[in-house]
Amino acid sequence: MDSLYFLIPIAVLFVALAVKVFFWAVNNGQYDDLETEGRRILFDDDLQASSSETEEKER
Repeated sequence: MDSLYFLIPIAVLFVALAVKVFFWAVNNGQYDDLETEGRRILFDDDLQASSSETEEKER
């Protein structure tokens, strides 16, 4: 029973910290654009390959 007096406040602090970090991320725009990063990961190589081919053709 004595350990609950120690563990419950620690759990409450962890939850409060997690909520604070979440609201900080939302307020700083971390969740504004969720689609661009996923598309950039999928299509980034194609853009680099086409730009390097264009540079080679210009030489």
